[in-house]
Amino acid sequence: MNAFNLTVTENVPQTILATASYPELNDFLNILRLLIREPSVVGCEDSFFRVLSRELEEIGVQVQYYHGVLVAQGSKPEDLILSAHIDRHGLLCTGANEFQYAAFVTGNSSDLTGDSVSEQMMHTIENRFQGQQVQAHLPYTGTYLGQGYIVNSYICPARNNLIFELDGLDFLQPGTPISFLDRLKIANGRISAQIDNVVSAALIIYLFRRGFSGTALFTAQEEAGKSWRYALSWFQRQQLTTQRLLVLDTSPYPTTEAAEAQQIVLRRRDANGFFAPELTAEIAQKCEQMEISYAYKDAYIEAQNKLRSKPYSLGRTELGRIVTATDGQINGTTLQIPSTDYHTSDETTSLSSIEAVIRILMSYVD
Repeated sequence: MNAFNLTVTENVPQTILATASYPELNDFLNILRLLIREPSVVGCEDSFFRVLSRELEEIGVQVQYYHGVLVAQGSKPEDLILSAHIDRHGLLCTGANEFQYAAFVTGNSSDLTGDSVSEQMMHTIENRFQGQQVQAHLPYTGTYLGQGYIVNSYICPARNNLIFELDGLDFLQPGTPISFLDRLKIANGRISAQIDNVVSAALIIYLFRRGFSGTALFTAQEEAGKSWRYALSWFQRQQLTTQRLLVLDTSPYPTTEAAEAQQIVLRRRDANGFFAPELTAEIAQKCEQMEISYAYKDAYIEAQNKLRSKPYSLGRTELGRIVTATDGQINGTTLQIPSTDYHTSDETTSLSSIEAVIRILMSYVD
């Protein structure tokens, strides 16, 4: 029997089931469970940054907060630099009882070219939100304001954005963020929630608790295409270049079978440029040594595009934008967790993939 082929029942605590498959996974899941409950709607991440600061400062990690990026550093900050965006999709009140998809409002519709991954996914997910519970928060403090649910969602052709009709939150003022009411679910050897990209934030905290001594960047507004600027500004402040920037994220697949064909997803490039081949090869070698299955997402997209009438973009990642902006002076690679139901509150990945990425990252802990 596969060690991760587990089913949660009412009578068996989730933590016991996780321990049965991989003992140390429990500690990670407890961190993830905590962070998922905290709102971090794209463009309104301040309160989540404070939660991260608290968790890191409690274990003695040096933390510095800049506009759009929280930087955590151990005793050997240049050994490896991790990066993970911490914003999650949600809604923004934009008028009297009017609600829009926060990412495109925050991004000022600056990247609506028709071929971005976000726009392609928008048409896929527009009907997934009916009945979804949501909760409103004050923008800076994260103070809870109330709950409601989504009655309807549709794409407005004039604004090229997802528009939402809500029940129960008609009292909100413009500028108020609304997050999806989210809780971690574990069943059949998989976890589900809006894990993009709180799962990577939890992984980094887990690593620091285990003795990671490098640097980690937590960035805001990746879903609005802005996070790379915040990360780059930190490198510029430090007058630092590197070829060892490792960006953590999830990677969407259309089906469970496609997602679980590999435990880990790597990339050689994205739509902006090529990643550092040395670090990419280093991660691939670790996968082979640990008998972890992996695949290259750029190769997967290129193969799928041969079967499509309209090809998909290779994706514009945070790393790719930084590589292009610095002519490759700052580079690295990505380490991604394959998932399904992308950009919803039921984004799902396997415990096997979580365990695999933990094993790889733990190899960088002294």
